[in-house]
Amino acid sequence: MAFSCQPFSLELDDAALEGDLILPEDSAGIVVFAHGSGSSRFSKRNQQVAGYLAEQGMATLLFDLLTLEENGIDERTRELRFDIDLIGRRMIGAVDWIGRAEETRNLQIGLFGSSTGAAAERPYHVHSVVSRGGRPDLAGDHLASVKAPTLLLVGGRDEQVINLNKEAQRRIPGNCELMVVPGATHLFEEPGKLEEVQEHAARWFLMYF
Repeated sequence: MAFSCQPFSLELDDAALEGDLILPEDSAGIVVFAHGSGSSRFSKRNQQVAGYLAEQGMATLLFDLLTLEENGIDERTRELRFDIDLIGRRMIGAVDWIGRAEETRNLQIGLFGSSTGAAAERPYHVHSVVSRGGRPDLAGDHLASVKAPTLLLVGGRDEQVINLNKEAQRRIPGNCELMVVPGATHLFEEPGKLEEVQEHAARWFLMYF
């Protein structure tokens, strides 16, 4: 399947964020990546998953949640990566941008990562959510507004996060499945585990696009 990576600037109300868009022909939908703390669009793991989803016929959007200046501050203080309100606004801005941009506005939207907050704020724009080793419980009361079918993927050896995801699952009123990947730790770094994650994610997104 032919596709190419297009660099672009995502113009939001409070910042211009750099990103990479993969747009295969006849895409089934677009998956927006919400990176974990301290990660970026240059993460090899995120790029691997994005490439796999593109091979399955989905567009992907990888973008930095912080500007270069903000990232410099965050590298010293590690505060902005945990600013849930800021990160949530950026994700909502990305969802809105997709709905306006000529090349993406007709695509259904999926969110990959810790993205339940954006799904709650835009329940009729987001069609599916996959959380990989995330902390959806941090979305708090927003979980009750999540309408999109949600898949929570957690490593079998990540016991504390399993319990926190179970708590979040109970608070999401719609279709929400918790899948434990046996033998995996928090980052799914064990051989073959990230591949399992991307296969489960692709299946979920394609089911609901």
